Amino acid sequence: MYALYIKEVRSFLNSLIGYITIVIFLLAIGLFMWVFSGSENVFEMRISTLNSLFFNAPLIFMFIIPAITMRSFAEEKRTGTIELLLTKPLTDTQIVLAKYLAGFSLIFIALLPTWVYYVSIYLMGDPVGNIDNGGTLGGYIGLYLIGAVFVAIGTFCSACTKNQVIAFLFALVLSFLFYHGFEHLGSYSWWGTWDGAIQSIGIQQHFTALQNGLLDTRDLSYFISLILIFLVITRLVLKSRKW
Repeated sequence: MYALYIKEVRSFLNSLIGYITIVIFLLAIGLFMWVFSGSENVFEMRISTLNSLFFNAPLIFMFIIPAITMRSFAEEKRTGTIELLLTKPLTDTQIVLAKYLAGFSLIFIALLPTWVYYVSIYLMGDPVGNIDNGGTLGGYIGLYLIGAVFVAIGTFCSACTKNQVIAFLFALVLSFLFYHGFEHLGSYSWWGTWDGAIQSIGIQQHFTALQNGLLDTRDLSYFISLILIFLVITRLVLKSRKW
């Protein structure tokens, strides 16, 4: 499993995909935070907060993570190397985990440089250090968990098809559904008393709680459960070849 994980990570870093993804992510976040005029611009808000990062990063994740994960299994199926991979002394679970962890590692690396933004805003505070450290830590935990969920979704979508474009679009739609879709669905009055339950299926409600510095086990359990569900379904898709 470790060898496959290293192979996947190297395939990202030996091509332009990994570097372009990281550069686009950091550039987009930097532009929204420091350059583009609007409610998310740090200078215009005049508040020592990373809310701009926490607002924009998930939206950018919706596009770059499907682009990263779309080739995980789809490329293997298209080229026929999936059969060779499945003959290796690896279980289906190990194959899925190796592919998943490789994709998440790239997102983990992409988020690390954004800590520079935290240091910058920390020093710009009046007085210095006037920033909600609890909310910042919770927001970062939420970002890593959202990235983990989107990678699990993308890995599942890639396992469902050998067409990378379809895998990308499928992952994009599912990611949007879980991040924004259920939140909007639950806002309609015709759900009655079920509106809260519908919204709780979505990511936004749990991410907002983490941004407020509330590390509730229910929110953490939600993200972990969502990741496990998509990884288990991905494994079932792989096992379906034997049916």
